[in-house]
Amino acid sequence: MNVMVLGSGGREHALLWKLHQSKQIGKLYAVPGNAGTAALAKNLPLSVEDFEAIGNAALENEIGLILVGPEVPLVQGFRDFVEAREELRHIGIVGPAKVGAMLEGSKDYAKAFMSRHNIPTAAYRSFGPEDLEAGYAFLETLTPPYVLKADGLAAGKGVLILDSLAEAREELKAMLLEAKFGAASARVVIEEFLSGIELSCFVLTDGNSYKILPTAKDYKRIGEGDTGLNTGGMGAVSPVPFADAGFMQKIEERIIIPTVEGLKQENIPYVGFIFIGLIKVGDDPYVIEYNVRMGDPETEVVIPRIASDFLELMQATANGTLHKTTLEVSPEAATTVVMVSGGYPGSYAKGHEILGLGNTSDSVVFHAGTQAGPDGSVHTSGGRVLAVTSYGQDFKEALKTSYKTIEGIQFQDANFRKDIGFDL
Repeated sequence: MNVMVLGSGGREHALLWKLHQSKQIGKLYAVPGNAGTAALAKNLPLSVEDFEAIGNAALENEIGLILVGPEVPLVQGFRDFVEAREELRHIGIVGPAKVGAMLEGSKDYAKAFMSRHNIPTAAYRSFGPEDLEAGYAFLETLTPPYVLKADGLAAGKGVLILDSLAEAREELKAMLLEAKFGAASARVVIEEFLSGIELSCFVLTDGNSYKILPTAKDYKRIGEGDTGLNTGGMGAVSPVPFADAGFMQKIEERIIIPTVEGLKQENIPYVGFIFIGLIKVGDDPYVIEYNVRMGDPETEVVIPRIASDFLELMQATANGTLHKTTLEVSPEAATTVVMVSGGYPGSYAKGHEILGLGNTSDSVVFHAGTQAGPDGSVHTSGGRVLAVTSYGQDFKEALKTSYKTIEGIQFQDANFRKDIGFDL
């Protein structure tokens, strides 16, 4: 079977890497892909938002399955587009329809869904520009720190955690009246701050049955000790040591089952990944957010631990037979450390040549922000450049290998965190 993966990051490289291992795989295509995916798939230089062009390319290349990596095409209704075109309907899609993608597309929608289905989450209220004074009043009922979330998609940058009430008031005004995050902050969710340790849980569902994928923990802040600005992710580990069988049972009973059943009850057809961002408060799990696709860089540690044929899992998800499959997971730990461009998450230069990619046999290097030159050289083209993934008996052993591999990779102003897993 020919398969197309939409996206251009480390997540998509990892998905293609795993699909490439399947005995049943035909040709692989990446839209638009990067320098790393080019070794596994044919990169098609199309925008993930150009549904018409993607549909035509899928027909031209006899694609049987499309796996959607990023959230934007899902929130914009890629699945709905495919299902509306008769000549595309035979293609399996892994990714929810627009109504299901609202779980990520709107924080307000997601919180209301959790509330309806008694899924544990932080207390909250949402506000529009006309409610600014009510927002101020609600802030005064909370104890710091204050959590403000842009309702819509803001590329991972729409969440603010502030210690000062005065600053929280200023930021609320900037979000609602001055469009600090553009249309994404036309509404703002204010919620109570939950103190605990975070982890990510990934669920694969065909709309009826589900499989729980390995857990992961990622590290968002640019600075060591979780300091500095938020990024798209500086590293991740899997499994999460504190997510033992008892805690996972709580997650399944209180969060996963009510989520999958809630979607069914509300007649929301949902086929694909549900990424549940969780926080452990005391001994109990609470939902921070839903995403409607795999996370990045968590994918780079979760997918390498899956021992089952990944194409079979994706086909079963797309055609509603997931209950007939078995999910096998490697007992080994996996870690990934992200190498980023100097200056990221602020402004940074692109186009630096990356050296040493041939000396990485102990790890798997997933490309995120890379581009191939005409001479075959590889250059930086984004903030997060490479994710260096390794295996080990535990996360400490795996991390040692990732850091050793990084020593052999060079590009100008490269930066990475040296303390991934520090809090475990």
